[in-house]
Amino acid sequence: MDSSKSKMVIMFVLLLIKFEGGWSEGCLDHEIFALFRLKYFFNDLHDWVDDEGATDCCQWVRVECNNTTDRVIALDLSDTRNWDLGEWYLNASLFTPFQQLESLDLSWNKIAGCVENEGLERLSKLNNLKMLDLSENLFDNSILSFVGRLSSLRSLKLSYNRLEGSIDVKELDSLRDLEELDIGWNKIDKFVVSKGLRKLKYLGLSGNKLNHSILSSLTIFSLLRELYLRDTGFKGTFDVREFNSFNNLEALDMSNNEIDNLVVPQELRLSDNHFRIPISLEPLFNHSRLQIFDAYNNEINAEITQSPSLTPNFQLSHLSLSFGYGDGVTFPKFLYHQHDLVNVDLSHIKMNGGFPNWLLENNTRLETLSLVNDSLAGPFRLPIHSHKQLGLLDVSNNNFQGHIPVEIGDILPSLISFNISMNALNGSIPSSFGNINSLQILDLSNNQLIGEIPEHLAVGCVNLEYLTLSNNNLEEGLYLNNNSLSGKIPRWLGNLKGLKHIIMPENHLEGPIPMEFCQLYSLQLLDISDNNISGSLPSCFHLLSIEQVHLSKNMLHGQLKRDLSYNRLNGSIPNWVDGLSQLRHLILGHNNLEGEVPVQLCGLNQLQLLDLSNNNLHGHIPPCFDNTTLHESYSNSSSLKPFETSLFTTKNIAHIYQGKVLSLLSGLDLSCNKLIGHIPPQIGNLTRIQTLNLSHNNLIGSIPSTFSNLKQIESLDLSYNKLNGKIPHQLVELNALAVFSVAYNNLSGEIPECKAQFATFNERSYEGNTFLCGLPLPICRSPATMPEASIGNERDDNLIDIDRVFRIQFDPLNPSNP
Repeated sequence: MDSSKSKMVIMFVLLLIKFEGGWSEGCLDHEIFALFRLKYFFNDLHDWVDDEGATDCCQWVRVECNNTTDRVIALDLSDTRNWDLGEWYLNASLFTPFQQLESLDLSWNKIAGCVENEGLERLSKLNNLKMLDLSENLFDNSILSFVGRLSSLRSLKLSYNRLEGSIDVKELDSLRDLEELDIGWNKIDKFVVSKGLRKLKYLGLSGNKLNHSILSSLTIFSLLRELYLRDTGFKGTFDVREFNSFNNLEALDMSNNEIDNLVVPQELRLSDNHFRIPISLEPLFNHSRLQIFDAYNNEINAEITQSPSLTPNFQLSHLSLSFGYGDGVTFPKFLYHQHDLVNVDLSHIKMNGGFPNWLLENNTRLETLSLVNDSLAGPFRLPIHSHKQLGLLDVSNNNFQGHIPVEIGDILPSLISFNISMNALNGSIPSSFGNINSLQILDLSNNQLIGEIPEHLAVGCVNLEYLTLSNNNLEEGLYLNNNSLSGKIPRWLGNLKGLKHIIMPENHLEGPIPMEFCQLYSLQLLDISDNNISGSLPSCFHLLSIEQVHLSKNMLHGQLKRDLSYNRLNGSIPNWVDGLSQLRHLILGHNNLEGEVPVQLCGLNQLQLLDLSNNNLHGHIPPCFDNTTLHESYSNSSSLKPFETSLFTTKNIAHIYQGKVLSLLSGLDLSCNKLIGHIPPQIGNLTRIQTLNLSHNNLIGSIPSTFSNLKQIESLDLSYNKLNGKIPHQLVELNALAVFSVAYNNLSGEIPECKAQFATFNERSYEGNTFLCGLPLPICRSPATMPEASIGNERDDNLIDIDRVFRIQFDPLNPSNP
């Protein structure tokens, strides 16, 4: 016996002695032995079975196991072979014991091939193997025929090997599910494509020497998203329109080539790629036809700067380099030579400098300018002359300081949207904003502004829809949320007939709601919650356009007549509520409402959130809620209003939801009332809800099995009722369920199988149900292990029927002691 085999035998003997008495919980025995063999060949695996208590191989570094089965599913053996030992040949049979293996990384190991008759084709027995990384080894072209038999592969990496000459990927045709193929940095000079790889999304060919005519052949991969052709020797002229056939391409790397001329059309759109684009655009200077350059969401290269003597031959009308991920770049000099710009977006590039008022001076046709999150600083300077075309100006999230110029309304009279939020501006709000009668959106929030809202703004801006002034230092007048305001709500707000949103919660406003609010026929959202508003609701307040009303945490009183809120309101929910046909959120929790839940609520077919919790409602739950948006679909995101908010409790935590997140939220909360009767099975039709809370009522009967249809539900609370029967086993199909409680009911029988989400719930989800059993409660007892006396007594007492006897809880470690 040679010395190497002797050492292996001695090692196994020692390991058997060490683990005498059986293996610990974790990997199967044959998998552990296979790992010991791997440790012998990959000699840098020092952390395996070296420490006390490290006998569970699922805890070892470079080993990943399935959380349920404890079978090995991933092995990372990259760079674990001592390179001083030189090249070597692998025995692929070392891996066949790992029948559940999904990922195998053998990179950086100087593997030159495989032992005869023990090649990588042996891995074809591993039906779950999806990822194989053989990069940074010494394999030659023959490796393709071996890996071509691994039909389950989705990712194959062969970069930095000894592949050379012509490569025909037809040898990989059996890899029908392959999505990623990296054969870069070899010596390939010809790449022959094949229709077999129809699902390929990633192709790495960098570092080979190829002709750029290869692009036409690569279009056969219709799903390709990422293509890497760096340092491939491409030379000469390159027409960017060659990429028109790559309909799904998102990332393209052609850097470090010798392309000396680009053929560019009048419109060049390169958005959502990984291009490295010089912010100077100097490579495009000779293309006089170029008018539109759209390259947002790429990498802006700040190191390439424009030569002082060069000027562009083009005059752009549209320019977008936003989301460029650059840092520390300055405004490109070519912009000083542009005079026809209409739309400019340079947001999220982290540029230096001040506001480019010269850009407005030079481009009188400019309609939109967006410089969001660009690290711009200094004063906010306007052009000297009036600019009558600019409709959108967004310079939010920068470092502008000083005052907003008092003449802004005269210099920019055509603004429709102006956002200068999240800066460091001080001073007062210029009254000249009132001269911009086209203004619809004005956001001055998150600055250091002081003073009051000019009355001229309210009178002059007749088309204003969104006004955001929150988080400033405003002291009096009308202010928005979180400004410590006091006094009454200004009556002149009623003059803004086109106003759609009034948002001013968390202040110290007092007095009644102005009667002038009855003139706001376009009002959709009213939020004056968390103030000291008193009195009753205006009798004229019956706006059919209203979608949200937030009056919580005030001092309103009286019956609910023509409004929707939650304060100290009493009486019943009126039957006319179905007249508010556009209502999406009805939040009436924490009031003193009485009566039944009216079926008219089912007429609100746009209803998305309904909260009637913590009231004194009684009667049955209407079965018709599946007529509302709780069942059909979410609201249309195109109608999103970014300032809409709602307070709603889900997963036992109250959250304030806003904007797009709010539009996706759907839920029903009838908890903490006096509701009776069965849970209507139609509730299971509310397939869009994320939260359902019926807890703390007097509901009886069984849990409807139709609840298995609630595929979106994340929080389900049925606790503190009088429900009986079994928990439907179909509920294990609810894969989104994060919070679940049926505590303190009269449920019985075995808890559904402890898998998927139900494996995450502890005993607190089920406590207070005497006759429930099964994990995480004590396991259910079979009749064979029941003492005869106890069974007889229970029958005689007629307290527990025979079906329940079979499920009496007991200690599984001591069956004789129930």
